[in-house]
Amino acid sequence: MAPALEVVEYTDPACPWAWGSEPKFRLLRAELAGVRWRRVFGILFDDDEDPAPDPAAEAAWYAKFIDGVTEHTGAPKPPRLCWVAKTSWPASLAAKAAEAQGETVAELVLSRLRETTFVHGTPADDTDRVLAAVEDVPGLDVEALHAAMLSDEVRQAVRADWRETRSPCPEVLDITAPGPHSGRAKHLEHHVRYALPTLTFTGPGGRFVVPGWRPLREYLDAVRAAAGDRPL
Repeated sequence: MAPALEVVEYTDPACPWAWGSEPKFRLLRAELAGVRWRRVFGILFDDDEDPAPDPAAEAAWYAKFIDGVTEHTGAPKPPRLCWVAKTSWPASLAAKAAEAQGETVAELVLSRLRETTFVHGTPADDTDRVLAAVEDVPGLDVEALHAAMLSDEVRQAVRADWRETRSPCPEVLDITAPGPHSGRAKHLEHHVRYALPTLTFTGPGGRFVVPGWRPLREYLDAVRAAAGDRPL
């Protein structure tokens, strides 16, 4: 029998709003134990983006942006951001590959990757930095993770995540709710994508979307609405 509820989480290891949402999502995942929860890595920093002409100035600007986000989320922030992540691909490949080693390991790997930016200020934006960040994660087979990161299977899975994130549902296209992070879809140069993080809840009661920075009660309301009359 199919599960009564499916949750899809659009995220990125380098997203400060996703970092600040971790405690809420951790609680929600615990409350929904046994429910299918699928994580989609949206690639906040893509490989084809032009490098900043002044990396130090870019890092200073982005550090101020992180400061503003943490004023709302209360999440930790680095004492100094040494650089802005050049790409989200290596961390996303590692986070996706870690899922094959179980939910507990996958959660620890993703948290470690986020900490490289938001605790240490040194984003894991290449393979060596990723592997160094996760080398002592309990229960992780680092060699297997590295091999999976290099596999066509995992790269295609993250590429599918990239495409899915850039096909947002109609509910997020014209959001007019006030900030600080309403979750309205982001209009990029060549694409439209979900704001990160965005959660969708789909079940017998229908599909309900909770995008951006929202209080825990909105996620719980969406769970109840999507589940309809069926127990979780």
